[in-house]
Order: sequence, then C-alpha cells, then structure tokens
Amino acid sequence: MKHITQVVILFIVFVLSGLTLSAQQRPHYTQYIINNYALNPALTGIENYTDIKLSHRRQWTGLDGAPVTTYLTWHTPIGKSDYKTSATSFDIEGENPLGKRYWQEYTASPAHHGIGMQLFNDQIGPFNDFSVYATYAYHMPLGVKTNFSAGIGAGVGNLSLNNNKLFFGNINPVDPAVAASGELKKTRFNARVGLWLYSADYFVGLSVLDLLPSKIDFAENNAARLTEGKWTPHIFTTAGYRFLLSDDINLVPSIMVKYVNPVPVQIEGNLKLQYRNDFWIGGTYRHKYGFAGIAGVNVMNALQLSYSYDYSTTKLNQVSNGSHEIIIGFILGNKYSGNTCPKNLW
Repeated sequence: MKHITQVVILFIVFVLSGLTLSAQQRPHYTQYIINNYALNPALTGIENYTDIKLSHRRQWTGLDGAPVTTYLTWHTPIGKSDYKTSATSFDIEGENPLGKRYWQEYTASPAHHGIGMQLFNDQIGPFNDFSVYATYAYHMPLGVKTNFSAGIGAGVGNLSLNNNKLFFGNINPVDPAVAASGELKKTRFNARVGLWLYSADYFVGLSVLDLLPSKIDFAENNAARLTEGKWTPHIFTTAGYRFLLSDDINLVPSIMVKYVNPVPVQIEGNLKLQYRNDFWIGGTYRHKYGFAGIAGVNVMNALQLSYSYDYSTTKLNQVSNGSHEIIIGFILGNKYSGNTCPKNLW
C-alpha cells in the first residue's frame, strides 16, 4: 500500500512539475545564494579567481523515482585588473579581511569579461535530462561602487526516456503513446540570458533559462497523445542585501521569485549569517512548500563545503524523508591574499 501511495504521489508531482507538459522543468536549488551562477550567466567571471562548484541534490528521499540533480559549474574572469596587491590586502592577525573597513573601501571592478561552462544532469522517474552550456558575460562599472553585467549561455541538451521503467499494470503494461522499448532520446539546442547589478551591500538579478521553446515528443502513436509537451522559458529574479552586524558577522537576506507559465509564481526567502571568513549558517522558506537549513565552511584558501536539508510541510512529508543538497567549491588562482570568501558571490 505504501508503495502504491508513493507511485501515485510521484505521478502527481511528475505531472505538476511539467516534465511532459508546459510547466516547471528546471530543477530546484535550495542553495542558490551559494551559487547564483547556476541560474544566471551574468555572473560569469564576477570574481578575481576561477570558481568551480560541484553539487549533488537528492530530493524527497524515500520516494521511488524522486528527482536527483547533479551539476558542475566553472567560470573565470578575463582582463579583470582590480586585484588587491597592497599590504592592507593581506590577512592581518585579529582583523576580519571582509570586515567593515573592507566594505567601506570597496570599489567597483573595472570593465572585464568572463567565460564559463555549466553541466547539469537531472533525473526523475524514467526521464533523464543532461545539458551543457558555455557562458559569457561582460561586466562594467556604473559608479564608484556599482557594477552591471550581462551574460549569455548557449548549449545543447539531451532528454531521454527509459521506456522500460514505464509500467501501467498487467492489463496495459506498455504506454500506448510510446510503443518502442529501451531508451528514447531527444536532443535540443537552447540558450539562457541574464542581467546582474551588484555593489558592496546588495545585488539584483534577472535571468531567463530555456530561452528557446522546443518540443518534448516521444510519442509514436499520435492518436494516443492527449497533449504536446514542450520546454518553456523559466524566469528568475533574485535580490539580496548585506547587513554588517559587527566587524566579524554579516547577515544577508535574499529573495528569489520564479515564474514558469502556467505554474503560479513561486517565492523563496533566504537568510545567511556568516562569521568572518570561516563559516555560515542560514535558513530558507519556500512558499507553500516548507523550510530548509543551510550550513557551510571555508577550508584553507581553496575549498568551500556547504550542505542543506529541506523539510516539506506538504503531504510529501508523509512518504519522503526530506531533501539533501551538498555543494563543494574550489577556488583556483585566488589573488585576495588571506581572503577565503568570495567578494561578489555572497
């Protein structure tokens, strides 16, 4: 009975998530504040170093066929010349290198370029979606402390359907719309664009993923097909503000608003509390879904570890054990001596 309940719930979520209809198709990331670049190509090359992040997310653990998402992102600046090379850029014992004095002396980055690469793999039930994007962004100063950037990503995706995982009972064991057995694959080209406004104490972003609508069609029997699926654009808006509570502690509340036609607007709030360059904790509230806790640590000058756990207040909580997401970040070629935290990635 429990197995049947799980299958029914997964089917409902599957339909609502729009993998076969025109609805939400991009995976959810609880820790968007840790890697906004995964959702917005305008952040390409925003830092003074090469930023690499590997993430793995298991959603609704305990539920058969639940989403499993893995991604790898890489981006680096080109022609970025605002490296801190003075004596005051070094880690002074007893002083936080990202304390009040640092943000008071913050200056906008000179105009520069950025390039990057994004690889995503998202699996849910019989579907698996793999995509890879090359990204580019141009950053320009708008004032003494403010930058504006615009970015674009272009790539290719492969959506596959494992028909052997489809089972509709002993009477009709085969989906009448998909007669072939084995794995069916569809390749598509797509693009993403983004804008990003950022300064010492705030950021505002807008991005559109899956910019080029394309069909999702595995059906071989058109008479059995009730509707035609397609990839539809996903619009993300994000904003955050940095409060310096003390020289050692800063607080960053942020919000993300997501719109995918015809799904209602989704709103998510995030709160990140960081101590010096060492570690952070935080929390997330997703409207009409639930809560999440986040914790992370910086190791030495080249490694970041972050973990989140989602708890749903919906009926999904009856058959799942929550969602787990981990991010491992690598910093290569960091020119900020003694500074283990990103300057602009929040």
